Amino acid sequence: MTEPTLEKPALPPLALTPVDGDVAAAARGDRQAFERVYRAHAAKVFSLCLRMLADRVLAEEVTQDVFVRVWEKLPGFRGDSSFGTWLHRVAVNVVLTRRKAAGIRDGRTADDEMLAEAPGRSDSVGERLDLEDAIAQLPRGARTVFVLHDVQGFTHEEIGEQLGISPGGSKAQLHRARMLLRAALTR
Repeated sequence: MTEPTLEKPALPPLALTPVDGDVAAAARGDRQAFERVYRAHAAKVFSLCLRMLADRVLAEEVTQDVFVRVWEKLPGFRGDSSFGTWLHRVAVNVVLTRRKAAGIRDGRTADDEMLAEAPGRSDSVGERLDLEDAIAQLPRGARTVFVLHDVQGFTHEEIGEQLGISPGGSKAQLHRARMLLRAALTR
Protein backbone atom coordinates (compact mmCIF):
# COMPACT_ATOMS: atom_id res chain seq x y z
CA MET A 1 0.00 0.00 0.00
CA THR A 2 1.24 3.39 -0.85
CA GLU A 3 0.47 6.32 1.36
CA PRO A 4 -1.57 9.07 -0.30
CA THR A 5 0.26 12.33 -0.55
CA LEU A 6 -1.36 15.34 1.00
CA GLU A 7 -0.08 17.97 -1.38
CA LYS A 8 -2.03 21.17 -1.57
CA PRO A 9 -3.31 21.95 -5.04
CA ALA A 10 -1.54 24.86 -6.62
CA LEU A 11 -3.53 28.06 -6.30
CA PRO A 12 -4.00 30.09 -9.43
CA PRO A 13 -2.14 33.38 -9.39
CA LEU A 14 -4.21 36.30 -8.21
CA ALA A 15 -5.72 38.03 -11.16
CA LEU A 16 -5.66 41.79 -11.20
CA THR A 17 -9.05 43.43 -11.25
CA PRO A 18 -9.55 45.88 -14.12
CA VAL A 19 -8.99 48.78 -11.69
CA ASP A 20 -5.78 47.19 -10.36
CA GLY A 21 -4.52 46.75 -13.91
CA ASP A 22 -5.41 50.36 -14.62
CA VAL A 23 -3.56 51.50 -11.51
CA ALA A 24 -0.44 49.65 -12.63
CA ALA A 25 -0.74 51.05 -16.16
CA ALA A 26 -1.38 54.58 -14.87
CA ALA A 27 1.71 54.30 -12.66
CA ARG A 28 3.67 53.67 -15.86
CA GLY A 29 2.23 56.86 -17.38
CA ASP A 30 -0.83 55.56 -19.26
CA ARG A 31 -3.24 58.52 -19.27
CA GLN A 32 -6.24 56.51 -20.44
CA ALA A 33 -5.76 54.04 -17.60
CA PHE A 34 -5.53 56.96 -15.18
CA GLU A 35 -8.79 58.34 -16.54
CA ARG A 36 -10.47 54.99 -15.79
CA VAL A 37 -9.00 55.05 -12.27
CA TYR A 38 -10.31 58.59 -11.86
CA ARG A 39 -13.79 57.60 -13.01
CA ALA A 40 -13.81 54.60 -10.67
CA HIS A 41 -12.82 56.60 -7.57
CA ALA A 42 -13.83 60.25 -8.09
CA ALA A 43 -17.25 59.94 -6.41
CA LYS A 44 -15.76 58.41 -3.24
CA VAL A 45 -13.04 61.04 -3.05
CA PHE A 46 -15.56 63.84 -3.61
CA SER A 47 -17.80 62.44 -0.87
CA LEU A 48 -14.89 62.40 1.58
CA CYS A 49 -13.86 65.95 0.64
CA LEU A 50 -17.42 67.20 0.97
CA ARG A 51 -17.82 65.66 4.41
CA MET A 52 -14.55 67.07 5.63
CA LEU A 53 -14.96 70.54 4.12
CA ALA A 54 -18.76 71.02 4.18
CA ASP A 55 -18.51 73.13 1.03
CA ARG A 56 -19.53 71.60 -2.31
CA VAL A 57 -17.54 73.98 -4.54
CA LEU A 58 -14.40 73.64 -2.44
CA ALA A 59 -14.86 69.85 -2.30
CA GLU A 60 -15.01 69.72 -6.11
CA GLU A 61 -11.82 71.76 -6.36
CA VAL A 62 -10.02 69.68 -3.74
CA THR A 63 -11.13 66.45 -5.44
CA GLN A 64 -9.33 67.64 -8.57
CA ASP A 65 -6.28 68.52 -6.47
CA VAL A 66 -6.34 65.00 -5.00
CA PHE A 67 -6.18 63.41 -8.44
CA VAL A 68 -3.42 65.76 -9.58
CA ARG A 69 -1.47 64.66 -6.51
CA VAL A 70 -2.28 60.99 -7.21
CA TRP A 71 -0.99 61.36 -10.80
CA GLU A 72 2.26 62.85 -9.44
CA LYS A 73 2.72 60.24 -6.71
CA LEU A 74 1.35 57.13 -8.45
CA PRO A 75 4.73 55.96 -9.79
CA GLY A 76 5.86 55.72 -6.15
CA PHE A 77 2.83 53.65 -5.06
CA ARG A 78 4.38 50.44 -3.77
CA GLY A 79 1.21 48.47 -3.17
CA ASP A 80 1.90 47.90 0.54
CA SER A 81 -1.79 48.64 1.06
CA SER A 82 -4.70 48.57 -1.34
CA PHE A 83 -4.93 51.38 -3.85
CA GLY A 84 -8.20 52.50 -2.24
CA THR A 85 -6.53 52.85 1.16
CA TRP A 86 -3.61 54.75 -0.34
CA LEU A 87 -5.95 57.03 -2.30
CA HIS A 88 -7.96 57.73 0.84
CA ARG A 89 -4.80 58.73 2.70
CA VAL A 90 -3.75 61.02 -0.14
CA ALA A 91 -7.21 62.62 -0.16
CA VAL A 92 -7.22 63.23 3.60
CA ASN A 93 -3.73 64.73 3.41
CA VAL A 94 -4.71 67.05 0.54
CA VAL A 95 -7.81 68.22 2.45
CA LEU A 96 -5.80 68.88 5.60
CA THR A 97 -3.07 70.68 3.65
CA ARG A 98 -5.67 72.83 1.92
CA ARG A 99 -7.25 73.74 5.25
CA LYS A 100 -3.90 74.67 6.74
CA ALA A 101 -2.96 76.73 3.69
CA ALA A 102 -6.24 78.60 4.00
CA GLY A 103 -5.41 79.43 7.60
CA ILE A 104 -8.15 77.25 9.00
CA ARG A 105 -7.25 75.98 12.43
CA ASP A 106 -8.95 73.31 14.48
CA GLY A 107 -8.43 75.06 17.80
CA ARG A 108 -11.18 75.26 20.39
CA THR A 109 -11.70 79.02 19.95
CA ALA A 110 -12.29 78.71 16.21
CA ASP A 111 -14.69 75.81 16.80
CA ASP A 112 -16.65 77.75 19.38
CA GLU A 113 -16.90 80.78 17.09
CA MET A 114 -18.15 78.62 14.23
CA LEU A 115 -20.72 76.97 16.49
CA ALA A 116 -22.02 80.36 17.61
CA GLU A 117 -22.27 81.55 13.98
CA ALA A 118 -23.95 78.37 12.69
CA PRO A 119 -27.42 79.08 11.36
CA GLY A 120 -30.22 77.79 13.51
CA ARG A 121 -32.85 75.32 12.40
CA SER A 122 -35.98 76.73 10.87
CA ASP A 123 -39.09 76.62 13.03
CA SER A 124 -41.10 75.30 10.08
CA VAL A 125 -42.78 72.04 11.11
CA GLY A 126 -42.23 70.52 7.65
CA GLU A 127 -38.48 71.11 7.72
CA ARG A 128 -36.20 68.55 9.32
CA LEU A 129 -32.48 68.63 9.94
CA ASP A 130 -30.96 65.57 8.31
CA LEU A 131 -27.68 63.95 9.20
CA GLU A 132 -25.66 65.52 6.37
CA ASP A 133 -26.79 69.00 7.37
CA ALA A 134 -26.02 68.24 11.01
CA ILE A 135 -22.54 67.02 10.12
CA ALA A 136 -21.96 70.12 7.98
CA GLN A 137 -22.83 72.33 10.96
CA LEU A 138 -20.25 70.71 13.24
CA PRO A 139 -17.18 72.75 14.13
CA ARG A 140 -14.32 71.85 11.77
CA GLY A 141 -12.22 69.87 14.23
CA ALA A 142 -15.15 67.84 15.50
CA ARG A 143 -16.45 67.28 11.95
CA THR A 144 -13.05 66.13 10.70
CA VAL A 145 -12.59 63.62 13.52
CA PHE A 146 -16.20 62.42 13.21
CA VAL A 147 -15.84 61.79 9.46
CA LEU A 148 -12.43 60.13 9.79
CA HIS A 149 -13.53 57.88 12.68
CA ASP A 150 -17.22 57.13 12.31
CA VAL A 151 -17.58 57.41 8.55
CA GLN A 152 -14.16 56.33 7.23
CA GLY A 153 -13.17 53.96 10.03
CA PHE A 154 -9.78 55.34 11.07
CA THR A 155 -8.54 54.63 14.59
CA HIS A 156 -7.87 57.44 17.04
CA GLU A 157 -4.13 56.79 16.68
CA GLU A 158 -4.31 57.16 12.89
CA ILE A 159 -6.41 60.30 13.20
CA GLY A 160 -3.93 61.71 15.69
CA GLU A 161 -1.09 61.13 13.24
CA GLN A 162 -2.97 62.75 10.36
CA LEU A 163 -4.14 65.79 12.32
CA GLY A 164 -1.14 66.23 14.58
CA ILE A 165 -3.15 65.71 17.77
CA SER A 166 -3.08 63.09 20.49
CA PRO A 167 -5.38 60.06 20.39
CA GLY A 168 -7.03 61.52 23.50
CA GLY A 169 -7.67 64.76 21.63
CA SER A 170 -9.24 62.76 18.81
CA LYS A 171 -11.49 60.95 21.30
CA ALA A 172 -12.53 64.24 22.87
CA GLN A 173 -13.38 65.76 19.47
CA LEU A 174 -15.36 62.64 18.54
CA HIS A 175 -17.32 62.81 21.79
CA ARG A 176 -18.01 66.48 21.17
CA ALA A 177 -19.16 65.78 17.61
CA ARG A 178 -21.51 63.03 18.73
CA MET A 179 -23.01 65.19 21.47
CA LEU A 180 -23.57 68.09 19.04
CA LEU A 181 -25.11 65.74 16.47
CA ARG A 182 -27.40 64.22 19.07
CA ALA A 183 -28.54 67.68 20.14
CA ALA A 184 -29.08 68.80 16.54
CA LEU A 185 -31.00 65.71 15.53
CA THR A 186 -33.29 65.58 18.56
CA ARG A 187 -34.55 69.16 18.36
